[in-house]
Amino acid sequence: MADLVNGVHMANLPGLILFLVLWIVLFRCAHILVMLLRRAPLLGWAIGPLGVTFMVLHEPSALSIWLDVLIPALVSAGALYVGLFTPLSPLPLLHDPFMEVLLICFGVFITSTGDVINAFRDLRYPLWGEVRVLRTIQLLQATAARIHFTRFGNSYLVDHFGSKPPDLLRVLSPHTRVQL
Repeated sequence: MADLVNGVHMANLPGLILFLVLWIVLFRCAHILVMLLRRAPLLGWAIGPLGVTFMVLHEPSALSIWLDVLIPALVSAGALYVGLFTPLSPLPLLHDPFMEVLLICFGVFITSTGDVINAFRDLRYPLWGEVRVLRTIQLLQATAARIHFTRFGNSYLVDHFGSKPPDLLRVLSPHTRVQL
């Protein structure tokens, strides 16, 4: 174990930061790819502290839910392997197979735990239509995300809720106080 700790040296801090950013960006892009392959109607997107989230109208099939877990996990594992155990690595790590498996599993665990929890929630409590839209909006507002609607999303909100997006967001805001 002491040999392992002595074998790790910080060689390239900007390279490490770039690697971490690319790792997260590739992981999020894999989610976007799965969503685009599903061809679900896009209501809008949100940008917040947890990244970019897309709001879709329909509950995905079980296959789509598990693909949304597995494909980003595989992308995360590939990015970790290339970024940590090839000559491109900003950290000179020992090439111990146990260490490689351990670090890759830990990185995939970090990035994919939320996806697995969401998959089980979506499979256990599937939501469709208006309820799915309202739940997604409330979850996004709880994280202080900035929500943007597409034209389809604007027309959907007007048709199904009878209000424009700013009015609906104001009503659903957790910080709204009700005057009696």
